[in-house]
Amino acid sequence: MKLRLISLLLVLLAAANAGWLPPAQAQPPAAPAANQPVPRSDPNSMTAHQQLLDKARKGGIDIYFEGDSIVRRWGATDYPDLLANWKQNFYGWNAADFGWGADTIQNILWRLHNGELDGVHPKVIVLLAGTNNVGNITPAGDGEEKASDIAGGIKAILDVMSAKAPEAVIVLTGIFPRNDNMSVMPVINEINDKLSRFADGKKIRFLNINERLADKDGKLFDGVMNAADKLHPTIKGYQIWADALKPIFLELLGSPAKEDHAPPPTGNPAAQKPQ
Repeated sequence: MKLRLISLLLVLLAAANAGWLPPAQAQPPAAPAANQPVPRSDPNSMTAHQQLLDKARKGGIDIYFEGDSIVRRWGATDYPDLLANWKQNFYGWNAADFGWGADTIQNILWRLHNGELDGVHPKVIVLLAGTNNVGNITPAGDGEEKASDIAGGIKAILDVMSAKAPEAVIVLTGIFPRNDNMSVMPVINEINDKLSRFADGKKIRFLNINERLADKDGKLFDGVMNAADKLHPTIKGYQIWADALKPIFLELLGSPAKEDHAPPPTGNPAAQKPQ
C-alpha cells in the first residue's frame, strides 16, 4: 500500500513538473488600471477610430464631446432622432461628437493618445466617461477601490486633454445613474464626489445633473433613460443634459451662429448600408 502511494506521488510530481497539471489556484490576469491606455482590437472600433481621426483633421470644431456610447448616440447618424435633438440644441456652436460605444476609460485614453484630439484646438470639451468601468455588478467591499481606480482614470483623461488642448475649458460631467443594478449607485456617487474635487471652476468645471435624472436614492425618473437598459438617455434625458450645458456654452462662446462649421456627424461603421 505504501509503495502504491509513493508511486502515485511520484507520478503526480512528474506530471506537475512536465506541465501536465494546471497550477493550483490559477488566477485570471488582472484588468489594467483605469489610467492605462488600452486599444480596442475589433475591426469596427478601429474603423470608427479612423473616421474620428478624419473628423478631427477637418477642423472647425469649437465644442468637442468625448465619451462612450452615451455621448456617441447623441450625435451619431445611426440614431437620427437623437441627432435631431443634438442639432436643435447645438447647431451654430460648431460641436462635434467623438464618443464611441462600449469604450472604457482605458479605451478613451488610447484614442486621445493616438490622434483624435491632435490639432483640434476646441474652446470647450465636454467629457462623460466611466460607466463602462463601473459595470452593473460591484463585488461587496470593492466599492472604494473601484471608485478610486475610475476617478484616477478620468483624471488621466483630464491630464491628456489639458496637454493637447490647453486653451479649452473642460466640462467634466458626473457619471449618470444606472438602474440595471441599483447596488452600483453608491459607487457612482463616490466616483462623482471624487470627480468634483478635480474642478477648479475655471479650466475644469464639474457638472452633475443626476438630481434631475433620479431621486435621492438614485431611482431614475420616468422617461429619462431607455426602458430596455436603464442606462442610455432618451431624448428627454439628453434634453436635461443640454439644458445644463447651454448656459455654460453661452458664457464661454456667446450665442450660437446662424451657420455651423463642425465636420459632418459620423456613425457606427457596422450600421452603414453597403452602397
